[in-house]
Amino acid sequence: MYYASVKESHDDKVIPLHDRADENLHYIRSTIERAGEFSAVPGWGNVAIGVIGLLTAVISSGVEGSGAWLLVWLSAAAVAASVGILTMRAKAHRAGHSVWSRPGQRFAMGLLPSMFAAALLTIPLYRLGMVEFLPAVWLLLFGAGVIAGGMSSVRVLPLMGLCFMTVGVISLLGGNRDVMMAVGFGGVHIVFGYWIARRHGG
Repeated sequence: MYYASVKESHDDKVIPLHDRADENLHYIRSTIERAGEFSAVPGWGNVAIGVIGLLTAVISSGVEGSGAWLLVWLSAAAVAASVGILTMRAKAHRAGHSVWSRPGQRFAMGLLPSMFAAALLTIPLYRLGMVEFLPAVWLLLFGAGVIAGGMSSVRVLPLMGLCFMTVGVISLLGGNRDVMMAVGFGGVHIVFGYWIARRHGG
């Protein structure tokens, strides 16, 4: 067996070459994995989106009529999407990356189809007078999209998506729609946004 000598302090330590090779391979593998991750998910942006969700839930609980309720949430969704895009671009710019890098494209392809499906289902559910099912549909599909997108992003995102889906199931079983929207699009965004901000650079 071959050995390499490494001097630490005043003592010579003999380290087997195969151990050093294992360390090098681990470093190379972890570097490649990080390079394939979309790390521009905005933690503070998600916190802001969560605050928007909480405020919208308070507002929507006081409106009358399904049309007015839907309009409030669609308006909030447009504002939240704008916040998410802007803060994502800002975080990517600070890191010297492009939102439309290959990892970013994989993230978008995981997230966007579910959001598109949720938008399409909103139309017939509203026309059929089944607005009470919209929170469950939105939460379940958004959660599924976050799980799919999160497979190529920070590791906590699939858990975040699972939390959205859990709240969606509770909503489907009869939870108050404004409370479920507050917990899901408000609370889940804030909790995980703060976690991402603290652990993944803002």
